[in-house]
Amino acid sequence: QVQLVESGGGLVQAGGSLRVSCVASGRTFSAYVMAWFRQAPGKEREFVAGIRWNTGRTYYADSVKGRFTISRDKAKNTVNLQMNSLKPEDTAVYYCAGSQRWSFTYADIVAGTDYDVWGQGTQVTVSS
Repeated sequence: QVQLVESGGGLVQAGGSLRVSCVASGRTFSAYVMAWFRQAPGKEREFVAGIRWNTGRTYYADSVKGRFTISRDKAKNTVNLQMNSLKPEDTAVYYCAGSQRWSFTYADIVAGTDYDVWGQGTQVTVSS
């Protein structure tokens, strides 16, 4: 069974930086797309960033574009999210998700409904 384990969350002041990471463990997981979502209290889960594993093509929500960077390390089966210029509204639980579907479209990446595996989440809190 494949597991995604996030790490790196924490508390940071507005304007600061954090990096969260997600490692895939278990049986071989051939991901085509990895992504980060977040959910703030009382709000729906929302797409943050995604990356196509083979090509490295990246996608970002407008709210984080220019501040967040998603990257992957194929050798370590890890996807990272570097978050800079953090704002209080970035406070949320951040979830890693993976899909093994080569046909995943941009709409699929953003929708978040058809991923094969999810991590347990890591809390990111940005104080003002």
